[in-house]
Amino acid sequence: MAKKLPMRKCLGCLEMQEKQSLIRVVRSNEGVYDIDLTGKKNGRGAYVCKKVDCFNKAEKSKGLERAFKEKIPTGVYDALRKEIEDVE
Repeated sequence: MAKKLPMRKCLGCLEMQEKQSLIRVVRSNEGVYDIDLTGKKNGRGAYVCKKVDCFNKAEKSKGLERAFKEKIPTGVYDALRKEIEDVE
């Protein structure tokens, strides 16, 4: 029997995709935001595709704010944009 792959929803395109194909933004218990490329850091996570279009949609629709239920620092968006541009 094949192993079940974990699926997550992108905050930009709102499509379910494999967890490994997405970039995770994580908020630790201390309230510190970080980009988690391994998907293993502790804390609450939200996912975005590795495409600039999806990132732009997530930023415009305030997808991260809804996922974390609070205002997201602009530095998190800058770091996420840089990471996505490095991947493409």
